[in-house]
Amino acid sequence: MGTYDAAAIARYFRWRVGTLAWRVLQILWWLGTFVLGLQMDQWFGREEQNRPRRAIQLRQVLTNLGPTFIKVGQALSTRPDLVRQDFLDELTKLQDQLPPFPTVKAMAIVEAELNYSPEEIFSNLSALPVAAASLGQVYRGRLFTGEEVAVKVQRPYLRPVLCRDLYLMRWAARWLGNFLPLNLGHDLTLIVDEFGTKLFEEIDYLNEGRNAERFAANFKDDPTVKVPVIYWPYCSQRVLTLEWIDGCKLTDTVSLKEDDLDPDRLIEIGVTAGLRQLLEFGFFHADPHPGNLFALADGRMAYIDFGMMDQLDQVTKETLVDAVVHLINQDFDSLGRDFVKLGFLTPETDLGPIIPALQRVLGSALGSKVGDFNFKTVTDQFSELMYEYPFRVPAKFALIIRSLVTQEGLALSLNPNFKIINVAYPYVARRLLVGETPALRQRLLEVLFQDGQLQWQRLENMLAIAQGDTGFDLLPTAGMGIRYLMSEEGMHLRQMIVLALTEDDRLHTQEVQRLWSLVKDDITLDRVLGVAWGALTSYSLERAEQLVPVVGDLRQVLKS
Repeated sequence: MGTYDAAAIARYFRWRVGTLAWRVLQILWWLGTFVLGLQMDQWFGREEQNRPRRAIQLRQVLTNLGPTFIKVGQALSTRPDLVRQDFLDELTKLQDQLPPFPTVKAMAIVEAELNYSPEEIFSNLSALPVAAASLGQVYRGRLFTGEEVAVKVQRPYLRPVLCRDLYLMRWAARWLGNFLPLNLGHDLTLIVDEFGTKLFEEIDYLNEGRNAERFAANFKDDPTVKVPVIYWPYCSQRVLTLEWIDGCKLTDTVSLKEDDLDPDRLIEIGVTAGLRQLLEFGFFHADPHPGNLFALADGRMAYIDFGMMDQLDQVTKETLVDAVVHLINQDFDSLGRDFVKLGFLTPETDLGPIIPALQRVLGSALGSKVGDFNFKTVTDQFSELMYEYPFRVPAKFALIIRSLVTQEGLALSLNPNFKIINVAYPYVARRLLVGETPALRQRLLEVLFQDGQLQWQRLENMLAIAQGDTGFDLLPTAGMGIRYLMSEEGMHLRQMIVLALTEDDRLHTQEVQRLWSLVKDDITLDRVLGVAWGALTSYSLERAEQLVPVVGDLRQVLKS
């Protein structure tokens, strides 16, 4: 079986009671001790006191139950619609590690899968695995042609183990769904199927190899990102041979310092690459934890392990941007409709009581303290809504949340003062200006204009964010903005800006001067006008010459 098929799994296991009985006892023992502990806390009034202890116990129970349940724990760590917030933080610490299985078995799998003994394929291969995880383990080797490689070998009998556990989970979900609240139980079986589908994709190493090559093609022109080469003659569904990445983990601050690598630069590379995956390519790495990201001696960042990936279509990307724009605009009626479009709410959901809740919980997310915005805060706040209202997190967005929160947490471990908005804002601004579709660029107008009026305070806030990023040069982005402004597509924006500058029969010199005061200490007036003139002349020399008087007037306004 190459892909997850719940019906086929059910047909195989339905009458194999003996095969299932021992596993059921194991699961009942470990989960039973956890549930009994919760019940005793309730009986003796120690729920609050023992809550941290129970969260740790849950993580340990899932680890003891093996590969499937470790993956369950990782998946649950991104599902605030299923798990209370006090357990989420502990589940995010769940380590994807198990003791290695014997190398003799690993080499037997290599020979069975590739039809050659390891000695015939590799001139050298480590006697012990260099890393062991829940689904497989990795050896370091060298091909006879000289390339140094990592050989990833899947655990023996992994697929039958996963099928057995998924069958039991699906049976339990179907039974428990009848007793849980609507927002938890109405699609519990579907959630198990989503999990099974992604898990089967992850254990197909040929699929992982294809994902790696697609990822590499997306970043082929980016000199800051490294993706290992796949050696296809030595790959199968259970064995993956890829280029060895000689680097250090991003959390290894000692090695970073020894290699004279700048943590802030690595953070910028990681965040920008993550945003490009979501907003540009729509194909993203869903598991960028420290074990899957390496810093190379030349300053590049290397991604490994492409088993957990997902794809966003153009409509979903644009709807996601819509939701961000509506959050910025505090337009919670539209934000509620966005959640329906994205699948967080069903079409028949009554948005009446949900809209005020959205405003209450998310209203301050991008408020006066916009520079302190972080994804973890927003997801923690949003989890309150998940538990009170019929929200669910679609599988794609569970992976997106996992990706964003993991990357941000990694960045904060390198620099506790890191503000993701300072890297994200310049990139998103550029994407809005040069997006691949007019519909994407239209979102810029929705941010800056409301009811036909320019939102001066909102523009000031955006500039304040950009100005707060010491590594961000505003002028190149401004140049792109001017080129867009002078294009045929930007005609409507030109008209709106002219009206905004002269609304109420007055020239808004005070507002312009306030905007200028935000950036004047970092840039010179002559440089501003030089960039503006270059942007204008690159589009139309004749049109630019017509604006010479306007540029002169602007100089006087800014100097006054």
